[in-house]
Amino acid sequence: MVDTAQALDVLELATAVLNRNFELLRRRTEVYKELDRSEYLLLRTLDEIGPADVSTLAGALGLDPSTAGRQVTTMRTRELVTKIHDTADRRRCIIAPTEQGLELMELTRQRRLAVSAELLADWTPEELHTFAELLTRHNDAVAARYLKA
Repeated sequence: MVDTAQALDVLELATAVLNRNFELLRRRTEVYKELDRSEYLLLRTLDEIGPADVSTLAGALGLDPSTAGRQVTTMRTRELVTKIHDTADRRRCIIAPTEQGLELMELTRQRRLAVSAELLADWTPEELHTFAELLTRHNDAVAARYLKA
């Protein structure tokens, strides 16, 4: 019989180590050479949900709108995103990735995939699928509780 408390304890430690390992990979690989993690995730989010205002983007990322706004401002200076005034409401701005932003996002994505493929080369396709499915379920549970729809 599986002990839930013991499984949760193992999971708690595993997620702490996973966070540390992501930081380790960030520091020891060139995955984030052109984009930092927040820029990458912001661009991936825009690519997934489409152009959005800062409030929508902040909600999708679990950020305070002022934090998302500062990230967008920094990314605009690097020409990774554009800011367009909404034609229906000039006070509202829509954020969209630039072609350069999308290219760097894809380059970063390919590097991340290559690192994962190398690290998990001895896993079976079934193991990869199960891990991806369970990690997605975990992320969906966090999103359902803490992210704005």
